[in-house]
Amino acid sequence: MSPLKSKRDFTGFLVSMPGILWLTVFFLIPYIIIIIYSFLTSGIYGGVELPFTLEAYSKMLINAGYWQILWRTVWISMIATLICVGLGLPAAYFIATSKHRNMFLTLVIIPFWTNFLVRIFGWMVILGRNGVINSFLQLLGLKEPLNLMYTPGAVILVIVYMYLPYMILPLYSAIEKFDFRLIEAAMDLGAKRTQAIWKVLIPSIRGGIGAGVILVFIPALGSYAIPDLVGGADGAMLGNLIARQLTVARNWPSSSAISMIFLLISTLGLLVYLRINKVQSKRRVQVGETYMKEEED
Repeated sequence: MSPLKSKRDFTGFLVSMPGILWLTVFFLIPYIIIIIYSFLTSGIYGGVELPFTLEAYSKMLINAGYWQILWRTVWISMIATLICVGLGLPAAYFIATSKHRNMFLTLVIIPFWTNFLVRIFGWMVILGRNGVINSFLQLLGLKEPLNLMYTPGAVILVIVYMYLPYMILPLYSAIEKFDFRLIEAAMDLGAKRTQAIWKVLIPSIRGGIGAGVILVFIPALGSYAIPDLVGGADGAMLGNLIARQLTVARNWPSSSAISMIFLLISTLGLLVYLRINKVQSKRRVQVGETYMKEEED
């Protein structure tokens, strides 16, 4: 190995050290502690104690309530993510093709300037029994106010509102780099505009779609404040269950075991995304090589 390459590698190691230390101290070590806690015994007054046991995991396996909340968490997160994709794609396409894209991007980012909890309380004012929607409907003749709060639908609505910018921004970034002459070429060959967008644009921005799905789905899985404030008992999710086990039941091993389930679901989703990306990359390379061989022949 040449001295120049050794010096370059050592410089790269020094530059990456702060990031490695940050991830080790604030990500890796806490998760190792959670893994260890999940196999310990719950203390009488909280905390953990020896011996090591599988009690926390066995209780989850036989408790139907855990599985119900787990399933509710997954399907709420999936529906919210799909809605964000459905709303984010046309919004990002419109912004990327608009002459006033900077103004529209600013409008997308503006909600981040407001505190997270303030925005949730704003939705509570809108959806409450005496809120904006019910007050307006009662003016139109509605006798009894609708139960819009403390439902899974309210949780999905607020999650979509909170995380939609995380879907729009990566989609916008991917669409902005797209060569729109390909759309015009497909239309010249007889495709309608919607067909050209579906068969040419969408496959080209799959990376942006995947990034948006991850940025929405994983935070939605771990939502705590949204289901706690607008979901109630019928909209409780894994984050609420973890908090309840820590603060009410004071069962640290159980909360750690539930956190491990959340980590497992998030990791599986990320691995599926990486696998799909890898398969698509190989397919594009194979198509390119086949095309080059045909050109040579």
